[in-house]
Amino acid sequence: MTDDVDAVLDAIGPRLRELRRRHGATLATLAESTGIPISTLSRLESGQRRPTLELLLPLARIYQIPLDKLVDAPPTGDPRLYPRPVTRHGMTILPLSRRPGGLQVYKQIIPGGRSRGTPDPRSHEGYHWLYVLDGRLRLVLGDQDLVLAPGEVAEFDTHLPHWFGNADSEPVEYLSILGPQGERFHLRARYRRD
Repeated sequence: MTDDVDAVLDAIGPRLRELRRRHGATLATLAESTGIPISTLSRLESGQRRPTLELLLPLARIYQIPLDKLVDAPPTGDPRLYPRPVTRHGMTILPLSRRPGGLQVYKQIIPGGRSRGTPDPRSHEGYHWLYVLDGRLRLVLGDQDLVLAPGEVAEFDTHLPHWFGNADSEPVEYLSILGPQGERFHLRARYRRD
């Protein structure tokens, strides 16, 4: 192999370890969710085992990042994203960013016709911003039960239990931006005299 290929392969182990730590996973939980033995995961992260497609595909799926980002493939020069929608809990989630770590951006669609059921608020690490594009979004945030209309924005620490659903039987679309704990949006505007 060439030196360039060796360098890319050597960098995968530390990247896998960093991704696992960033996601707050242990080798045991990762082994359970991927079906890859703990010893194999450990050897991958330490660089004692070369990564194969059979090992990288389940890891890319778990971390929800494209395989080329997982291996840090060289850019193709094409800035377009080709998002693949995912359906979870009746919602369609369309990733709009592909950079691991940092801010993650999604367009989320809750179909109309039925509610997502009884709210079951959950909490996790991070900070969340959302912007309603269409429809009316029901946001249960701690002990608050809010309805957001198109153009309305909410931001909150995700340690606070939260839940999203339709405010009525109509579909709702919103942008969801998730960031690491402590990271917040900062709006900077310059005053310009007319």
